[in-house]
Amino acid sequence: MCLAIPGKIISIEPIVDPAFKKGKVSFGGIQKDVNLCMLSDVEIGDYVLVHVGVAIGKVDEEEANKVFSYLKAMGEVEELGTDDLPAQN
Repeated sequence: MCLAIPGKIISIEPIVDPAFKKGKVSFGGIQKDVNLCMLSDVEIGDYVLVHVGVAIGKVDEEEANKVFSYLKAMGEVEELGTDDLPAQN
């Protein structure tokens, strides 16, 4: 089974070549470099779904909340902090 995890874009590197568009994405305070080449319209603060280091889709904060609540229920987010997780309603 493949799983994509939502994360919040915190920075985007200047683009030299769109095929190599990269940025930093925060997953509950854990920051990873992510390939953003599949998503031309993302901005800092957007939530994206990341699979194997590549952002494959853009989601709104509400959808990110749902995914994080499912992961939390499964016990899959204990190692993540709560700094950049979407606010739980």
